[in-house]
Amino acid sequence: MRSYDPYAALKYKEFNIFLAVRFAMVFAWSMQFVVIEWEVYSITKNPLSLGIIGLMEVIPAVSLALFAGHIVDQKEKKGLLVKCILGFSVVSFGLFLLTWPQMVQDISTKVILYSIYFLVFLGGIVRAFLGPTIFSLFSLIIPKKIYPNAATWSSSVWQMGAVLGPALAGFTINWMGVHWSMCLIFGFSLMALIFLSQIPRKPILNPKIGEPVLQSLKEGIKFVFSTKIILGAISLDMIAVLFGGAVALLPIYAQDILKVGPEGFGILRAAPAVGALITMFTSAYFPLNKNAGMKLLAAIFGFGLCIIVFGLSTWFWLSVIALFLSGVTDGISMIIRQTILQLKTPDHMRGRVASVNSMFVGSSNELGAFESGLTAKWMGTVTAVVFGGTMTLFTVVTTGIALPSFRKLDLRKDIKEHEDNN
Repeated sequence: MRSYDPYAALKYKEFNIFLAVRFAMVFAWSMQFVVIEWEVYSITKNPLSLGIIGLMEVIPAVSLALFAGHIVDQKEKKGLLVKCILGFSVVSFGLFLLTWPQMVQDISTKVILYSIYFLVFLGGIVRAFLGPTIFSLFSLIIPKKIYPNAATWSSSVWQMGAVLGPALAGFTINWMGVHWSMCLIFGFSLMALIFLSQIPRKPILNPKIGEPVLQSLKEGIKFVFSTKIILGAISLDMIAVLFGGAVALLPIYAQDILKVGPEGFGILRAAPAVGALITMFTSAYFPLNKNAGMKLLAAIFGFGLCIIVFGLSTWFWLSVIALFLSGVTDGISMIIRQTILQLKTPDHMRGRVASVNSMFVGSSNELGAFESGLTAKWMGTVTAVVFGGTMTLFTVVTTGIALPSFRKLDLRKDIKEHEDNN
């Protein structure tokens, strides 16, 4: 019997540096999205404007995803990540200037709003490359035999950034205003660059350097669609997040329904990530690999129920609990999905597979934000959230019935093969 070490991945110095880079970027990105949500809704008082923020980011992220995956598989990963972080820093600094009262006092509100949308669009371009690059760099700094453990810690750090970023955003908006909140975000992007400088350049493992773009993209898409486990996992999660994107409407709940102000908004925004973070740390000691398919289906079904409860709630703390539990279930889903992707993806195709994943799952949050904003405009806010949660439940039930092989998915065999090969 092999003893399970929950801290195995943390014994590698480069992996710890990688975690610091990932935390800084997730913290900065999630905080920035929340601050901009607050600013835009404060300017417009229109729920559709919140959907447009998501749309402006998701259009370039989806449009360029496949091409970005090809570039990532062809290029050195550390240098590419440096460029991504520099791109994010430019966007953050632009938003810092746009929220500076002395800088924009003679500019119309409409111009400011459209400029924010434009910078969010540029951020979507950066995001198209950032996700596949981080996913690919991960595999180059950690042995394959501890991928599942490393994936758990990586996801935990992601959630930690997602907890602290939105929570701090709510408080800093109240303490120092939107402008200086953006300054803090810019500082964290610079911090990520400093951490990243400590990781050396990595070899390019793709044996087909110089491969024509169309041929490369075709190979990546073919692999994903022929690997039913990968396709099923990311498709299920995409649809659930797409229809369960109630988080995009939190400014409306905080300001108009629950009436809890920026501090309450920060708590609501952080609650799902707190739940997910607890799940992440717990799973480091109690892996989710056994009966992974059924656990994934159950987790997303629970997520849908939580979204419905949140949508109907008019009591602040019930809303917080519902969002917290949605984070717990979403954390289970994320761990299982990331483990599937790391175990099932060949090294030379990680950029392309991650890019397809970003199209399905990574961008579904922004598409979900647009869907939520649009349906809130048409149906009303509460009805839109309940509708989204109901569609999530329907999706899970349909998937469970249509794909019996997915219900039987167990990852323990794949993990044992990696251990035996290393």
